[in-house]
Amino acid sequence: MVGVIDIVPRARRLAQELLFPAAGQVDAAGQVPAGHLDALAAAGLYGLTGPVHAGGLGADRTTVAAVVEELAAGDLSAAFVWLQHLGVVSAVAAGPAALRGDLLADLCAGRWRAGVALQAATRPGPAAVRVRRESDELVLDGDVPWVTGWGHIDLVLVAGRDESDERVLFVLVDAVAGPTMTVRPQRMVAVTASATVELGLRGHRVPAARLTGAVPLAELRAGDAAGLRPNGSLALGLVVRCARLLGSSPLDADLAAVRVRLDTAPPEELAAARAAAAALAHRAAGLLVAATGSRAVLAGADAERTAREALFLLVFGSRPAIRAALVAELGG
Repeated sequence: MVGVIDIVPRARRLAQELLFPAAGQVDAAGQVPAGHLDALAAAGLYGLTGPVHAGGLGADRTTVAAVVEELAAGDLSAAFVWLQHLGVVSAVAAGPAALRGDLLADLCAGRWRAGVALQAATRPGPAAVRVRRESDELVLDGDVPWVTGWGHIDLVLVAGRDESDERVLFVLVDAVAGPTMTVRPQRMVAVTASATVELGLRGHRVPAARLTGAVPLAELRAGDAAGLRPNGSLALGLVVRCARLLGSSPLDADLAAVRVRLDTAPPEELAAARAAAAALAHRAAGLLVAATGSRAVLAGADAERTAREALFLLVFGSRPAIRAALVAELGG
C-alpha cells in the first residue's frame, strides 16, 4: 500500500525512469501516453491530496510541492495534466455528501480523472461562463480558453457566475463533447502533449446535484493569491531538470532560495515569489541551451524542449501582479 512518507521518492523514480526518458518522444507525438498517467494512478498520486478515509494520502502542502517538482522535472506535459486533477479532488472532498460518496474514492484512485475550467469565471470584466438553475438542472453558457487533458479526463470542474454576477458556482461536467459542448484544440509552442482545448458551452445542462459549491466572487478573488503556490513548483521542476542535466552549477543555490521564498511568502508576496520561480526557470533553460551548444537548436533536444517549456511557464497561471513582477525582474 502506498504511503505518504515514501511518495516523493516514488514520484522521483517515476519521473526519472518513465517520464523523462520518453519526454522527447511524447512532445513530438503531441500526446501523453495513457500508460504514463496510469502509472501515476498506480503510485497513488491521483489521491495525493485526497482524504485518507477515501483512499487518498492526505499529503501536506510541502509534500505536494515536492511531488509536483519531481513530475515536472520528468515531463511537464504529464505533470500538467495530472496537476489539474488535484483541485477537483479537493472540491469534491469539500462538497455535498452525495457527491463525495459517488466520486471521491474513484477520484483518489485515479479510476475517474478530472480537469478544471476555473480561471475564466474570476477574471475581470464580464463573466466568461454563466450558470443558471432551471428546475433540477444547471444550465451553462460561455467559453473557457484553457482546459487541459482532453481525452484523458472523465470530468471537468467548471466555474461560472450566477445571474447575480456576485457568486461563482462550481459544477462537475462530463468531459464528453456534443451539440452543447464543443472543444477546439489549442495550438501552443510547448506542452502540446497536454491536450489543452478551448471549451464552448451553449445551453449545456447537468443535474443540479453536480454542484460542488458556491463562493462569493469577491471572496474568491480575495483568496486567489493563497492558491498560487502549487503552480510555482512546475517552474521549480524545470529548474531541477536543468540542474540535473548541467551538474553542479549556481542553479542549486538559487533553486533552494526560490523554493524557500515560495514556501514562506505570505499571500500578498506570493505573486512576486511565483514570478521569481518562472524567471529562474527561464534563466535555467537559457543556461542549459548555452551549455549544450549548437545541438540545442535541434528539434527534440532536451534543451530545445526545456526552453520552450520555460517560455510557457512565463505566462501559465499568470495574474496581473505576477506579470508585473516578471516584467520588472526580467527587464531590470
